[in-house]
Amino acid sequence: MAMSMYQMSVPLFVKTLGNLSAILDKGAAFAEHKKIDPSVLLGYRLAPDMFNLTSQVQNSADHAKRACARLAAVEAPAYEDKEATFAELKARIEKTVAFIHALKPAQFDGAESREVTLKIGGQDRKVPMLTYYLHNALPNFFFHTTTAYAILRHCGVDIGKRDFIGQL
Repeated sequence: MAMSMYQMSVPLFVKTLGNLSAILDKGAAFAEHKKIDPSVLLGYRLAPDMFNLTSQVQNSADHAKRACARLAAVEAPAYEDKEATFAELKARIEKTVAFIHALKPAQFDGAESREVTLKIGGQDRKVPMLTYYLHNALPNFFFHTTTAYAILRHCGVDIGKRDFIGQL
């Protein structure tokens, strides 16, 4: 049985964003327990040239919503990058999941045979949708989600692989 683009995207993004939200809960609880100003964790980055935790979460949500929007041939909602608390980041994730859930499986029909135009190096470039999804959207989504996890783990939050992957 062939797997649809809807099946290959929506459940994966929804589950992983839910896991990320739960990880943020643990980060907020850690900050409260250790009496750390939450803005310290939200502003933390693994290297000077990397995004901080807040930007990692924002980018994770953005890659999920843009990928699903492109696969469903609809416009992705624009979010301002103004989150400054764990609760606001969780709300962004919830808003993203609500958008993704509102898409219907039929909207994804034929997505693998369409093209998408991406701006790469300042130039418009058409690429097959399946190539975009497998080689751009998914790696970017998981890069930012993993980095958000790694920042909190590095800061001492008691999270592990099970928190990232979740239940089957």
